[in-house]
Amino acid sequence: MFSVNCEKSGDVAVVKCAGRIVRGEAVYTLKSTVSAQGSARIIVLDLSDVESLDGGGLGTLVLLHRWARDNGIQLKLVNPSPLVYEMLERTRLNHVFDISTIHDVLNVLGTDQSEWKNSREWKCALGW
Repeated sequence: MFSVNCEKSGDVAVVKCAGRIVRGEAVYTLKSTVSAQGSARIIVLDLSDVESLDGGGLGTLVLLHRWARDNGIQLKLVNPSPLVYEMLERTRLNHVFDISTIHDVLNVLGTDQSEWKNSREWKCALGW
């Protein structure tokens, strides 16, 4: 089972993924959710609750990376689960993607972390 929730604040979209990113409905859902954020300057994919990732999921992440680059959007993978990070390392895609912690993303955005942590909208967006 795969679920995705998206919250947008200004020109930043946070897409929180949970479950299994595998061939079929999950990759379709991920592609359509992310591509619907075409007006965003930065798309943050929170992968902390992703349990499984197959070749279809990896291919989808690569496709989204290229789509974002072609549309002038920064795509950031945030807090990948240990299994997801291992898959990215084994395929050497960890050198392709911008993989960050949430604190790195906040620094890039120039957001005060104490202010951000108190923001209900962002807490909900990241499942806090």
